[in-house]
Amino acid sequence: WHNLLVSFAHSIVSGIWALLCIWQTPELLVEIETAWSLSGYLLVCFSAGYFIHDTVDIVISHQARASWEYLVHHVMAMGAFFSGIFWSTFVGGGVLTLLVEVSNIFLTFRMMMKINNAQHLLLYRVNKYVNLVMYFLFRLAPQAYLTHYFLRYLGQRTLGTFLLGILLMLDIMILIYFSRLLRSDFCPQRVPSQQHKDKFLTE
Repeated sequence: WHNLLVSFAHSIVSGIWALLCIWQTPELLVEIETAWSLSGYLLVCFSAGYFIHDTVDIVISHQARASWEYLVHHVMAMGAFFSGIFWSTFVGGGVLTLLVEVSNIFLTFRMMMKINNAQHLLLYRVNKYVNLVMYFLFRLAPQAYLTHYFLRYLGQRTLGTFLLGILLMLDIMILIYFSRLLRSDFCPQRVPSQQHKDKFLTE
């Protein structure tokens, strides 16, 4: 529960913060490589710190084998965020990536309700559909937009190419998570019984 609550708090803070960054500096949506704002930079630093903390927590609590997908995701995220932290480039990309945390608010809330076996409640059913909409708006859509943007670096030997590689791997993971989410919430009869372990947010 401790890890889940920390994740929930990070999602609320980072999700709202990312929206505020874009509202204050809309250039971050267009000038993904060069646009910069102090708030956006601090947001990227804050989230990089969270991913470091969560990675250490997973390893210390001996959950590395069970949560290896999270570790892979965190390493890729930190690799991307460090480009914004140390080179002050692609801060806009980092902020756009963190829009996913808006979706994570509802995804984590869903997980909390599942842990408490509250799937029968109306609140869970409402959140199930809200979560799906948020997944499209704040996870799939920004990821597709960023992937389209970074394809311009294909074939180059630049930082953008490195980030494109990370994005493509994250694309695969996000689609896998989306498939799990659909099967778990909308086709539960197709989910093998051994998957009901509440290991991942999308199960």
